[in-house]
Amino acid sequence: MLARLTIEAEIVVPLFQHGLCAGFPSPADDFLDEAIDLTRLLVRNPPATFLWKVDGHSMRDAGIYDKDLLIVDRSLAPRHGDVVVATVHGERSLKRLHLDGSRPRLSFENRDMPAFELPEIAEIEIWGVALCNVHWLRVPASSKR
Repeated sequence: MLARLTIEAEIVVPLFQHGLCAGFPSPADDFLDEAIDLTRLLVRNPPATFLWKVDGHSMRDAGIYDKDLLIVDRSLAPRHGDVVVATVHGERSLKRLHLDGSRPRLSFENRDMPAFELPEIAEIEIWGVALCNVHWLRVPASSKR
């Protein structure tokens, strides 16, 4: 599923800037630092930003799971190590981009899958760079996720 983001209003939520303790909480943690607009935080270039629903398990070891939502920006120049939406011979998929050799490489991030090998002559387009992953820890009851 691919969807263009439509931004109609600010979504402001409280932000605690100090670290979240995974042990015993501090009494000082009850003080709110500020409020932020989620849209401004997550979307840097609205006309070039899309939500993409992940289908499959090939990026599991990167923390990207089946049915997660990715925020993908088409305006960014891809860099070594980015997770990208790549089109290889007309088919789009999610891969890790490697620019450390004589030619670009794309890889899965799932140790249970065979390595992804690009053909020697491959038609490749980097469609966009994944910036953020929305991963539900508790799926809303009304969601079909």
